[in-house]
Amino acid sequence: MDKIAALTEILHADPTNAFARYGLAMEHISQGQTDTALAEFATLIHHNPDYVPAYQMSAQTFAKLDRTQEALDRLHLGIAAANRTNNQHALAEMEALRSDLES
Repeated sequence: MDKIAALTEILHADPTNAFARYGLAMEHISQGQTDTALAEFATLIHHNPDYVPAYQMSAQTFAKLDRTQEALDRLHLGIAAANRTNNQHALAEMEALRSDLES
């Protein structure tokens, strides 16, 4: 069974499983399916609004696609989540990306 199938099976049993949803989004990115990955990140954020890596990776994906405003919007939400969860490492990385995108 490939990774996408295995993760999808986990999500059928538990649609809010943050680790599986994140893994599925990342696998879609690795296979070049960025729109599908971004949809998975959005679902993940909907079910788990404090799952900071989803904001960070989706913002990076938007940035790579030159979808700067969407990246900035996601970073705004992600920075708030990083502050809520005291995730200083992700906070610093997202602030740096925001600064790069705004310049």
